[in-house]
Amino acid sequence: MKKEEKKKMKGPLGWYFNFNLLYRILIGLVLGAVLGLIFKEKILWIAPFGALFVRLLKMIMMPIILSTIIVGASSVSPANLGRTGIRIIILYLATSAFAVVIGLGMGAIFRPSADLAALAVDAVGKQAASVPLSTTLINIVPTSFAQAVVNENVLPVIFFSLLFGIGISYLRVSSDARSKKLGDVVFDFFDGVSTIMMKMIGGIMEYAPIGVLALVAEVFAKNGSKVVGSLGIVTLATFTGYAIHIVVVYFGLLALSKLSIRTFFREAKNPFITGFVTRSSNGTLPITIKAAENLGIKKEIYSFSLPLGATINMDGTAIYQGVCATFIALSATGQGFTLAQMGLIVVTATLASIGTAGVPGAGAIMLLMVLDAVGLPVVAGTPIAGAYAMILGIDAILDMGRTALNVTGDLTCTTVTAKMLNELDMTSWNTKG
Repeated sequence: MKKEEKKKMKGPLGWYFNFNLLYRILIGLVLGAVLGLIFKEKILWIAPFGALFVRLLKMIMMPIILSTIIVGASSVSPANLGRTGIRIIILYLATSAFAVVIGLGMGAIFRPSADLAALAVDAVGKQAASVPLSTTLINIVPTSFAQAVVNENVLPVIFFSLLFGIGISYLRVSSDARSKKLGDVVFDFFDGVSTIMMKMIGGIMEYAPIGVLALVAEVFAKNGSKVVGSLGIVTLATFTGYAIHIVVVYFGLLALSKLSIRTFFREAKNPFITGFVTRSSNGTLPITIKAAENLGIKKEIYSFSLPLGATINMDGTAIYQGVCATFIALSATGQGFTLAQMGLIVVTATLASIGTAGVPGAGAIMLLMVLDAVGLPVVAGTPIAGAYAMILGIDAILDMGRTALNVTGDLTCTTVTAKMLNELDMTSWNTKG
C-alpha cells in the first residue's frame, strides 16, 4: 500500500496526480470562485462536471454504509465485550453524541450561511420536520431492508448493518467449526467489498478538484462574492466547538475520575499534534499507544480500546457534521433545524461513526448520510450542492482539528475506563502530577 502511494504517475496527467490532493481541491475551490466571479453566466457550461462529482459520491454511499459498518461491527469480538468493551463503547458513543450536540449548538450560535438564493431552491429539508421524532426512531427498524437500500433510507440501513455485523462476530468466535468458517467467509466478503469501496473513493477523490471547481464556479457565478465570508464563519464555529468539547467533555471526564488534567495533557499533546499534522487517526495510533503506556494504562485495556476508538470514536467529525449540516441547511433553505431534525442528526452521526473512520473522504461521505437523513439530499444545481462543495473546499483545514480531537478522545476515554476498572498505574500520575 505504501509503495503504491509513493509511486509516481507518468504520462500527460502525471503532473496532476503527483500533486498533493488537498492542495488540488483547495486550488479547485479558489479557481472555481475566480472563474465564477469573472465569467458569471458564461461559465455555467461547466455545471455538468459538478453534477458528475455529486453522482459519483451518491453512487457509493450505500455500499460504503453496508460494507464498512458490517466490518466495523463484526471486528469487535464478543469476547472483548465484557466489562472493558461495554464501558469503552458506551463512552465512545456518548461523547460522539455530545459532540454532535455541540456542533449543532455552534451552528445555532454562529448561524453560518451563504446567500444562495440565486440557485433553484426546492422544498427539500422540510419533510423531516413534519414527522414526529418517535416515528422517526421507530422507522430506524426497517420492514424491508432491500426497500431501505433502494430508497436510500440511511438509518434503517445502518441499523441492519450493525445487527448483521454483530451476528458475524458471534459466528467467528463460535466453537462450531462450520459456523466459524461461515462467519469468516462472510466477514472476508464484506471486508473485500469495504476495501474495494476505499479504492473507489480514492479514485473519485482524484476527480474531486474538478468537481469542486465546477460546483463552486456555479455558486459564485450566480451569487457573487457575498458567499466568501461564510466559510470563515464555518471554520471559526467548528474550531470553537472543538475547543469547547475538550474543555467540557474531556476535562470533565478526567475531573470526575479525579485524574490530573495537567498530567494527562502532558502526554496527550504528542498524539494531538501528530493527529493535527497527519490528519490520520490510524496513522497516529503508535503515538497514542505510547502516550497510553506513559500514563500507566494496562496493555489489555489500551490494546483493545485505542484501535477500536480509531474506528468508531469520531468526536471531531461529529462536531464537523453539526456545524456543516447547519451551514448547508441555512444556505439552502434559510431555516435551521427543528428539534426533531436535530435529534435525527445526533442519532445518524453517532451510528454512522461506526466503521466510517479510516475511510478516505470519510467526512464528506458521512456528511452526505446526515444530510440525506434530514431530507437535504445533495442534488446538482441546488443550493445544497453548492454549499456542500464549499465545505469540501475547506475540508482539509477542518480535518486537521477534527482528527486531533478524535485521537485525544480515544486516549481520554481509554484513561477514564482504565481508572474505573482499577487498571491504571497511578505511579505515573503521582510522580508526574
